[in-house]
Amino acid sequence: MKQIIQDLKDGKTILEEVPAPKVKAGQVLIKTHRTLVSLGTEKMLVEFGKSSLLSKARQQPDKVKMVLDKIKSEGLIPTVEAVFKKLGEPLPLGYCNAGEVIGVGKGVENFKIGDRVASNGQHAEFVCIPKNLVTHIPDNVSYDEAAFTVIGAIGLQGLRLANPTIGETVVVIGLGLIGLITAELLIANGCNVIGFDFDEEKIRLAKEKGVHAFNAGSVDVVKTVEGITNGIGCDSVIITASTKSNEVISQSAKMCRKRGKVILVGVIGLDISRADFFEKEIEFQVSCSYGPGRYDADYEQKGQDYPIGFVRWTQNRNFQTILGAISKGQLDVKRLITEEVDLSDYLKIYGDMSAGNSIASILKYDPNSEPKHSVKVFADKSFTKGSNTMAIVGAGNFTKMTMMPILKEVNANIKYIVSSGGVSGTHLAKKYGIGNSSTNYSEVLEDNDVNTVVITTRHNLHASMTIDALKADKHVFVEKPLVLTQEELDNVLEAYESSKGSIMVGFNRRFAPFIQKAKSLIGTSSEPISVNMNVNAGFIPPDVWVHDMEVGGGRIIGEGCHFIDLITFLTGSKVVSVCANAMGTQPKENSDVMTIMLKYENGSIGTVNYWANGSKSYSKERFEIFARGQNIIIDNFKKMYGYGTKGFSKDSSMRLDKGHKNQFKAYNDFLSNGGQPLISIEDIINVTKASLAAVKSIQSGSWEDVK
Repeated sequence: MKQIIQDLKDGKTILEEVPAPKVKAGQVLIKTHRTLVSLGTEKMLVEFGKSSLLSKARQQPDKVKMVLDKIKSEGLIPTVEAVFKKLGEPLPLGYCNAGEVIGVGKGVENFKIGDRVASNGQHAEFVCIPKNLVTHIPDNVSYDEAAFTVIGAIGLQGLRLANPTIGETVVVIGLGLIGLITAELLIANGCNVIGFDFDEEKIRLAKEKGVHAFNAGSVDVVKTVEGITNGIGCDSVIITASTKSNEVISQSAKMCRKRGKVILVGVIGLDISRADFFEKEIEFQVSCSYGPGRYDADYEQKGQDYPIGFVRWTQNRNFQTILGAISKGQLDVKRLITEEVDLSDYLKIYGDMSAGNSIASILKYDPNSEPKHSVKVFADKSFTKGSNTMAIVGAGNFTKMTMMPILKEVNANIKYIVSSGGVSGTHLAKKYGIGNSSTNYSEVLEDNDVNTVVITTRHNLHASMTIDALKADKHVFVEKPLVLTQEELDNVLEAYESSKGSIMVGFNRRFAPFIQKAKSLIGTSSEPISVNMNVNAGFIPPDVWVHDMEVGGGRIIGEGCHFIDLITFLTGSKVVSVCANAMGTQPKENSDVMTIMLKYENGSIGTVNYWANGSKSYSKERFEIFARGQNIIIDNFKKMYGYGTKGFSKDSSMRLDKGHKNQFKAYNDFLSNGGQPLISIEDIINVTKASLAAVKSIQSGSWEDVK
């Protein structure tokens, strides 16, 4: 399928050929008929992409601080490389989509194939959208009109926050697409509307809709409002403009009556004068996109609706309201359409967005297009019999930033990259010379050329994908964790027993140069040792998927397993029992501030202090090993110290090396030449069970045996 994307590095907008998405549980697969180009938002993104690196930094000071913190903890070179890789990622554009349903995922009951729907889908021929972000289009509303649903909901949410009543006077600052829709909705609500802009064509359209519209460059906006309201001031101001100036927020407060409201929908400078708001007790609020539910994973991704008795207007119900207003003639969006162009002619819109005065541009799509879930990026290579050929499944940050550069360096032979949406996978396929980009995992399993599947998806997919690959007799490399539950582990092992393939889990730290050096120093004696690991894991907001026990498994199962494996490698033994103590009076199973104590068969002991409440400027990982009169300290994989270690005292590295390169080189060699697995299945099982036991220990408050 064709999809519009932007390169953030140079700002170029291109029409890319990518595989169409497959329908997922809880989602709706839509064939696009029309999309609306949101000129304000998309122009801002395009201009950001075209700006210099210095300009990008100035526009995002919060990101600059994150970069500086990363330099302190991980070093300059890795940070610079990560920044440029991030800037090189493609950005899909668009969020106003209208089309027909061609696929319905499991758990979706209110949509059927053939339904006409509006959604926040991107500029793509096919989109797969969670059900709460999709709504039906009334029969008398065209696809052109329905493409305004989402952008209309943004304006509507600003109106709802202002909560105007009939007869009130509301000022709309910025008469672009959202501003004009907001103004018309306010009029339909019985309000008197005053509007300001600098564009005469937008002012003309506003006047036609019944707005008292003025050129903000020709009048004193505050005095104009005072004059119209007989010196009282307006009841509320809704700001839909986009400007870096702080003048707008000051003017908004000054034109309000006492205890009026200022609602920010657009993007402006927010250096607020306390006096402007204090004297009149002005209420200020920022509107969040389409309405309640936005950015809530439970609502958007899991489809959990808010009860109407408690949250009357969710983003989906706002979508319905906009379509209802269009259907009843209360909102006329046809007059806002400046141009309609075919998708193939997209550059008529994106070629020079700064030059035109368009209000709303519509992209038209080929009604005869068919979804293809795989695209050829490069011509087929020839594969010799028995050659090691990989398929990468998952194109997230780990794949982009860490794995792909290393696999290229070790000359791994990759035939496919599979991603859920197709854009990120196609980008990586082009960058690394991979022949096929796909959204169809089954295609990989059915290809006899592929003997190895590398899984880097979200954690909840690891077990099922591993099982499917093993049943297809493939070797499997799965990024940690292998599973999220004991039941999943049992199912994986059952598939493993009857498969010709192998299992490798991405426990890369045991392959790090400093860890290998430490292992050689302490030797292979059966005498017990003790290992203490301080992990400054860093804060991750509680609504991020890694904390969801059903999706990410929590940070201990998802990441803590790394450190349990590392201690297992250093001790050369198996975990027999675990005790985890989480911070807080009522610790949760997905806590990420805790201490995990480990007992081993050979008498060794280990402690993992996993903390998410430390400073980013401190080392992320610091390991201390006490063994037979020796002390070894490894600080963030960049410095290593030895005490009582014959012939060794200290070493350092310019690069932070957690073992990924050594791991993938060794794995590639194993696949090509055979031999013993890099990590025994017994170790993988033991570490996995120990991670699950750590979570169980939090719940029980006692030691848990690892059986």
